[in-house]
Parts: sequence; structure tokens; C-alpha cells
Amino acid sequence: MVADRPKPRISPTDIDQLMIGLEVHMSGLAQCVIDRGWRLSFNGGGKTSIHYTLYGNGIMTVGDFPPIKLVPHSMVIVPSMLPMRIEVDESTRATTRSFDVAQLEEGRITEFVAGSGSAELVVMCGYFQTSYGKSIDIFNTVSSPIVEQFDASDRIDQSLVAVYAESGSQRIGRAAMMASLLKQVILTLLRRSFESPQLWAERFPILDDPQIARAFACMVSEPGQDHTTNSLSLVAGLSRSAFMSRFTRALGVSPLAALRQLRMRRAASLLDANIMPVEQVAKTVGYVNRSSFSRAFRAVYGVDPTEYRSSNSLRTHIGSN
Repeated sequence: MVADRPKPRISPTDIDQLMIGLEVHMSGLAQCVIDRGWRLSFNGGGKTSIHYTLYGNGIMTVGDFPPIKLVPHSMVIVPSMLPMRIEVDESTRATTRSFDVAQLEEGRITEFVAGSGSAELVVMCGYFQTSYGKSIDIFNTVSSPIVEQFDASDRIDQSLVAVYAESGSQRIGRAAMMASLLKQVILTLLRRSFESPQLWAERFPILDDPQIARAFACMVSEPGQDHTTNSLSLVAGLSRSAFMSRFTRALGVSPLAALRQLRMRRAASLLDANIMPVEQVAKTVGYVNRSSFSRAFRAVYGVDPTEYRSSNSLRTHIGSN
């Protein structure tokens, strides 16, 4: 019953802002097809991975953690760098087929088959980043597998099938559509986390501190505002020193460093859209002049905003041909 669900300590408004501002980037997707008597073994990758069972029953073993039972619509989040294997049932006689996650190509779905392809178990696997900036990824702090059971009404399988279809198309906006569909999957998972009796979302430092989450949500929703450490500490309801300490502990960077990342991410999005001159982009993201904006942008992306826009236009043109 809804009334029996634990209540998250973060306000619904702050949760919404954090979810809206989250960017999901999938670096590689694989459809894993496994026969009985076989197993797929993956080395640890540098990114968090998500695994959703489309068909069949099986077992996943992540690092030294206890085996995880896989049934249709089960989802497992595996922390970065942890090796894992998937099989129909545990057997010392199972034939192992190993794959290096480096084989996965961005924007494409690779099919990994262990056996003859009779598909006793089919799992969609993806390696992803959930970011608010260059170094702010809430899943980076996950140290043990996260397991959630969904059902057909959640339609996650439909979203993943749509991603599969998009990956093989050459239609305009393919990458944007894939990113949007994948974000739906991650947001469905995060929504479920706030409804789970364990409230496992609060394992993320940023979601374990409501006062810091409030200030960060304010930054995410309006990165171009004239935020300062003092103004943000007031939003959080903390002293300046307590705010600085808790914010840095939760996100791994100082408040102003996080703000700069959020501003540059927003600037990159506006430059990609090519709907306003660079000077207006600078003002929109909180910079009073182009020179200070350009220095900050170059520090994050390695190029001047004009160069970034030109190179992005060239990539878009090449990708459309």
C-alpha cells in the first residue's frame, strides 16, 4: 500500500529538479543470449552497468557478492570495475564465453551469444554514466549491486526494444532519441528506489543529505543565477563552513566547482542547439563577459566555445550523410 511506503527525506520538488537535470549517457549496449550449460563472463568496466532480463530465468554473479536470481523484468545495477557473469544455472561444467566491455560501441547494440543461440536467457546490458557535470555522477559511489524487480506494466522492456530499433536506424535525431529512452529507464529505476522499503537511493551521498540536495537542486534548475557559497548555504539552511564541508563530501567537488560544471554543461547544450550567439550563451549561464566565459569553457572542454560549436556542426553534418 502507498501509505505503507517509507517517506524520503528529500522533498518531492527537489527530487523532481534533480531528476529533470540528470543526463544519461550510454557508452555501449549489448543483447546477451545465453544457452543452458553456457555462461557469459564480463570483465569490470570503467562505468556502471545496467542489466535487464527480457526473457528466461538465470543467475548473475557480481564479484564476490552472493548470486542474484534473474527472472523476467528483473534489473541489476553493477558498480563500475566489478567483473560479472551471467548463466542459466550455476554449474562447474558450464562453458564460459568471455567478453571485453571495450568491444561495445557507443550508439550501437552488440549481440553477445553464449551457445548455439537457442535463447534460454536474454538480458539487455548497458554501460552508462548519469551526470550533472564532467565529474558528478551519482552512481559512482555505488559499491554493491542494486537489484529491483519490475513487471510488464512498467514497460521498461518496451523502452529497451525501442532503443534497440533506434540503434540500427539512420534517422535524424537517433542519438537524442536513444538518450531520451535510456533516461526513462534510469528515471524509472530512481523512482522505484524512493518507493522501496530500503530507500536504497539514499545510498547516494547527494540523496542522503536533504539540505545539500536542496541547494544542489537549486543549482541544477537555475545554473545561470548569481549563486554564491553564501547564498547556497542559506538555501541549505546551514552555516557557510558546514555547507562547504557537507557539499564537498556529498559531491566530491566544492559548490563553486560544481556550479561551474553545471554552467558549462548548459553552455555546451546551447552551443549545440546553435540558437543564440556566444555572447548571449555566456550571459545565459551566468557570465558577464565573453572572455571569462571562454576561459571557463576551455578549462572544461579544452576548446573555445566558437571552436566547440564549429566542430559540433561538422560532426552533425558528417553524421547526417
